[in-house]
Amino acid sequence: MAETDVIVVGGGPAGLSAALFASKNGLDAVAFDTDATWMHKAHLFNYLGIRSMDGDVFLDRAREQATADHGVTLHEETEVTAVEADEEGFVVTADEEHTADYLVLATGANRDLAEELGCDFTDEDVVDVDVTMETSVDDAYATGAMVRAEEWQAVISAGDGAAAALNILTKEKGEHYHDFDTPAGV
Repeated sequence: MAETDVIVVGGGPAGLSAALFASKNGLDAVAFDTDATWMHKAHLFNYLGIRSMDGDVFLDRAREQATADHGVTLHEETEVTAVEADEEGFVVTADEEHTADYLVLATGANRDLAEELGCDFTDEDVVDVDVTMETSVDDAYATGAMVRAEEWQAVISAGDGAAAALNILTKEKGEHYHDFDTPAGV
């Protein structure tokens, strides 16, 4: 059984953002990606800082940034088949069982794992989260399209993932955490 701090299920903008922020700030982050993200059908014109980029190019760059630059362990083309909470955190079944203190679900509009975990849903049949993206299950987060009724967008999804990671970091560090990089000498 593989152990880590944070497991992220999903490899689109929300999932990769959550994994990147967690890992770059000292937590072990593992992400599982079936490579079924809508980004393969996208062309980004509305992503701040990107004038025009094919979704596949964006994904390649995001994966490289998360893994090579920030140490995320990425299980590509690996489906998570089950998630459960136990007294010590979460057990995720994929290629083998993995455990973590925190779980981030970023599976697009597929909300099956959130339902299996016992997360509350809203009247619009989306996963109910607070402002930090935490679900009704302590230390489990939901991000991106699974928390929005037909209001999906890549920048919003990445922001949802970052919000989840920042809340995890706040819990781990015991104080409000800010991820704001500045160049040396500033």
